[in-house]
Amino acid sequence: MTSTLESLREHLFETSLLESTIAALEWDEHTGMPSEASEYRSQQLAYLSGLVHRRRTDPRIEGWLDELESGLGSHSDHGVDSDGVPAPAVTILRTLRKDFNRSRKLPQSLVEEIAKGTSLGQQAWVKAKDENRYEDFLPYFRRILELRRQEAQCLVEDGQTLYDALLDHYEEGMRVDSLKPILANLRSALVPLVKRASEASRRLPKGVLQGPFELSAQREFSRWVAERIGFDFQRGRLDETVHPFCTTLGPHDHRILTRYTAESFSSGLYGVLHEAGHGMYEQGLDPNWYGTAVGAAASLGIHESQSRLWENMVGMSKEFWVWAHPVAAKHFPQISKRTVDELVGELRRVEPSLIRIEADEVTYNLHILLRFELELEMVSSELDPAELPAAWNAKVEEYLGLVPPDDSSGVLQDVHWSAGLIGYFPTYTLGNIYAAQLFRAADRDLGGLNDKIARGEFEPLVHWLRKRVHRPGRAWTPLQLIRNATGEEVDSKYLIEHLRDRCEALENAGE
Repeated sequence: MTSTLESLREHLFETSLLESTIAALEWDEHTGMPSEASEYRSQQLAYLSGLVHRRRTDPRIEGWLDELESGLGSHSDHGVDSDGVPAPAVTILRTLRKDFNRSRKLPQSLVEEIAKGTSLGQQAWVKAKDENRYEDFLPYFRRILELRRQEAQCLVEDGQTLYDALLDHYEEGMRVDSLKPILANLRSALVPLVKRASEASRRLPKGVLQGPFELSAQREFSRWVAERIGFDFQRGRLDETVHPFCTTLGPHDHRILTRYTAESFSSGLYGVLHEAGHGMYEQGLDPNWYGTAVGAAASLGIHESQSRLWENMVGMSKEFWVWAHPVAAKHFPQISKRTVDELVGELRRVEPSLIRIEADEVTYNLHILLRFELELEMVSSELDPAELPAAWNAKVEEYLGLVPPDDSSGVLQDVHWSAGLIGYFPTYTLGNIYAAQLFRAADRDLGGLNDKIARGEFEPLVHWLRKRVHRPGRAWTPLQLIRNATGEEVDSKYLIEHLRDRCEALENAGE
């Protein structure tokens, strides 16, 4: 069994070399690639994606998995470790069997077409967004949507919808029928909360944080915050791009990217906190098992829980600003003139807005709900991509009471669909739900977590997350991981309670 496991590890590691090369090319595409290079880059990505697919569907994998399964059946030392985490061989067998069966259902030509189509689509999206011309992006999006439908048709199983087949890739085990009640429960709680919080926010003083904010000061302060909460700059770096993201190029190479604007102090900082949360998750995975499920994230929802935990649960707390205010005041004259309460009140202000990544934490999930509903309609062919801008604007008006003035601040604002990430958006709201539940459990286990944050003591929380969320990798499904980490099934009540507490704090601040 040992030799079989080593053969698998070697094969998976070599595959990860190709995958990390793809990630490096994509990172470059978003940070500095010349616009005229897009066609050749799409060919590079298509070629490398084809090589990866061939390795993922290598017939030897099935033989190795059968040998591994047989070996596990005859050994008694393959159980769980002291923390209850399954042995690496058990995790690899479960996840690789699933991944292998999924991959071999996809024709290599389709994989290469998706890689090429999304590379070209992302470049077209950047230009269309800059020029506010959805019609220029439309033919690329039609192609991407059709390719994803073809993928779903290859993968769909009995009892699944096409959307289920796409969603399962990002959030293992999740189905639309299970997701809809979770989101409906959250939506019913959000509607009155948004109204209460918006009214309370209108009573707060305005102009607390007016720009301009020096970009150099923003960069310096954001890097300091990321380093202090636990992002390791010996194993990562911070850069800038149009749409913030995090990517991993190797077991010790984790890139986080944000964007800064002179008008907004919070946009860049909270972008860094968000992406640092992603990066710290990647840095917390076991580097010795990089390229295997043991050293991989459990799901995108769990990944998002880490970014939202640091961005909202920690970064938006009063205790965080008790700690950070003195340093922020040295970087920004506007902050030096404001108390912690004034600053926190302004940062927590609830006001429906058009841009998802700049939305406050109370209205944020409404942005996800409308995208999820539109995706369902497009995948089922109920909504034609040509009708998407009008459908988008109608949803924004229904949920947020706003009407986008143009497509750049409307349907073109997110990079996801141009990258083919259909079925991805629900993981953002699941991440918020997981984050609130994990933070509550960490506070229970550590005791006085907010007091620690006020003193800038982030290591206990990082260590708790390392043990319960990061190091298990893909040993469990997302729902199992949350149950094991918190002692409870996934429940949106903790996010609702968290948002209600923030709403009450706003009401008290405005009195």
